[in-house]
Amino acid sequence: MARKFLYAMVVLIVLVIAGALAYRFYGNDLIRAALVPGEQFRAQPSVESRAYDDKAMWLARPDLPANPALWVPQGYAAGEPGDGAAIFFIHPTSYVSRDHWNAPIDDPETNDRAALFLRGQASAFNAVGEIWAPRYRQATFGAFLTSAADAERALALAYRDVTAAFDAFLRQVAPDRPIILAGHSQGALHLTRLLRDRVARDPALARRIVAAYVVGWPVSRTADLPAMGLPECSRADQFRCLLSWQTFAEPADPSLIVDTYDRTTGFTGVSRKSTPMVCTNPLTGTPNATAPAAANLGTLYPAKDLATAAITAGRVPARCAGDFLLIGEGPDVGPYVLPGNNYHVYDYSLFWANVRADALRRAGAFESRRARLY
Repeated sequence: MARKFLYAMVVLIVLVIAGALAYRFYGNDLIRAALVPGEQFRAQPSVESRAYDDKAMWLARPDLPANPALWVPQGYAAGEPGDGAAIFFIHPTSYVSRDHWNAPIDDPETNDRAALFLRGQASAFNAVGEIWAPRYRQATFGAFLTSAADAERALALAYRDVTAAFDAFLRQVAPDRPIILAGHSQGALHLTRLLRDRVARDPALARRIVAAYVVGWPVSRTADLPAMGLPECSRADQFRCLLSWQTFAEPADPSLIVDTYDRTTGFTGVSRKSTPMVCTNPLTGTPNATAPAAANLGTLYPAKDLATAAITAGRVPARCAGDFLLIGEGPDVGPYVLPGNNYHVYDYSLFWANVRADALRRAGAFESRRARLY
């Protein structure tokens, strides 16, 4: 399979969201025929954490040849091996088949697409440390378009793989090394659960967290955050905190997200309905902020052949307006803007250089504080 850049597969996401719109207006039959698996969920054995000691179970890790997370646009360079933080990155959905509820962990097309995501998303962190990104038996796209119990089972199976990989990650990095947690979309969903189940229950682990980037997935300030082990980042140089945003151009219609969100229960056990979501402005690193295009250090723009991307500063503004991050009319970064002016696909790439600077700034503050203490 040709190694295209991130944007080569987003047409598949358009089909998924279009399916979601069809579901909204035309009912269950059409969406199930298009994207939801027809088979029943098949229980599978859990992957043992020791399996992730094998580098073949990873899409990115420091000793992996041709590591896609080391990609950078012209003018940038990845950090030196062994330096800085250890970054655990959970990639978004790259399995689009309705053949199964969960991706086979060795499916080549699925893993190739996931590697493309690492180039456009996880690469933002490669100046601050070494990136670890596991393969996992992710839930298929259709799992997000139905309330069937099989969808929850598929997500639970995917999450078990993520936790097994995280345990292996912790074993293989130095026990005092700072950690950055990051993900997007399905990966961000799994990250919210990892924060609830692991970070919130392990004070020693929580003290190692520089920041958690929960991007492209809603986090309720009142129904989720108190159970996740980290507060919302309130300052640009704060560490041991959480950032989250969901990007829309204007006029924005986030109703597809809000409708689903309002039907769910948060990690604290109360309804998420009408509760405020975390909105971090990635241009400022602070919540509920407004910043002009001049504050944008660099957006990734794909080349015509989609084989790479260039970076251009000063074109995309951002402001938190209620629960969502708005960017005005929106730039021409490709033809894959989703219904409702949703720039979900570009949550990282619109602000790539700012995310990079944000991680470096928070890691620097973390290390300065540790140096003063010891």
